[in-house]
Amino acid sequence: MAFKTIKTPHILLPKEGTDMNAWAVIACDQFTSQLDYWKDVEKIVGNKPSTLRMMFPEAYLGKVNEEEFIAKTNKTIENYLKDGTLVDQGECFILVDRSTPDVKRRLGLIIAIDLDDYTYEKGVKSLIRASEATIVERIPPRLKIRKDAAVELPHILFLFDDKKREIIEGLYERRNSFKKVYDFDLMKNGGHITGYKITNTKEIIAQFEKLLKENNNGLLFIVGDGNHSLATAKAHWDQIKVSLSEQEKENHPARYALVEALNIYDEGLIFEPIHRVVFNPDKDFVPGLEKVLEGENKSYIYSSSFGKKEVSLPKVGPEAYKIVQTYIDSYLKNHKETSVDYIHDEDQTIEVAKNNPNSVALIMPALTKSDIFAYIAKDEVLPRKAFSMGHAVEKRYYLESKRIK
Repeated sequence: MAFKTIKTPHILLPKEGTDMNAWAVIACDQFTSQLDYWKDVEKIVGNKPSTLRMMFPEAYLGKVNEEEFIAKTNKTIENYLKDGTLVDQGECFILVDRSTPDVKRRLGLIIAIDLDDYTYEKGVKSLIRASEATIVERIPPRLKIRKDAAVELPHILFLFDDKKREIIEGLYERRNSFKKVYDFDLMKNGGHITGYKITNTKEIIAQFEKLLKENNNGLLFIVGDGNHSLATAKAHWDQIKVSLSEQEKENHPARYALVEALNIYDEGLIFEPIHRVVFNPDKDFVPGLEKVLEGENKSYIYSSSFGKKEVSLPKVGPEAYKIVQTYIDSYLKNHKETSVDYIHDEDQTIEVAKNNPNSVALIMPALTKSDIFAYIAKDEVLPRKAFSMGHAVEKRYYLESKRIK
């Protein structure tokens, strides 16, 4: 049976002469509580062509007329396609070299994947799987944005398990033999990005197929970032395909989603823990938590009332998150006045707990790269907020696009 999980897409990029700093804008799900960030983006973009006009920043949810905003966005996309702002680069992959203030280099590869080979359902074996639990209630609002759009902009990051560092790293060694299609600074402290167009993609697809066989765990990709965006793309495709013939399904553009694939062992890929702060718990919270925690690893909880208190956690990082999150979720169901927040930085987590006297901070471990694939290959999914791939400015900026109708 032919290997069809990866497809070579027709990638769209802005025409030559476009101000790329204004074109590329960070993913819509970043800085959702910081309207000032998006006001700055508006100033930078002005009237220039930009992906800002092709997407719906989630910071605007509830603050604009959504139907009008989506209709205007789709009209802009159609105009960009008609007036030559978006140019079809032909069938290709793009090798991405990204640096940020904290990361010297992170390599990725823009590819298209078959949504029929992806599932977010636990226990269903597929070559592409979600890394964390998918909240299905989040899909319909995103589906409303996608269903009439002519193109998609990816902020989805895929991870694959290439311990030998052969596929992307090998391409990077040969980067000077590829055409450079962009090379510029990203706005708002996003670092620098360079892209190389690769047209000989059959060889790369064959390498991924070989990797799948060598790893021998039935798992090629996991979704590192953009779980709900990919789930939305899947839902959109599932709605479309019911009315298509088998032949029409084969090459329909909505069947394939554009993603950036990264080797989980890339040195520029940093996995940071996400800590928890529980607000307004009763006195039974800490004793109950201590009862469920056990293991070889040591961490701590903090409260301004008792300071630091050492706790034990399982040696395997995903199990630690599972135990802690299960306990918190259960506790919240029975204590309506209690809430939880998820914070990336350890010092900031403690600061939040200090500023909220009736709160408890739980300091979580960083997941190891080998932990993640091994865990998901066992048909598990991580609890939500188990890891972060860098800070907000290190997330993917919208740049490339692909037709979906």
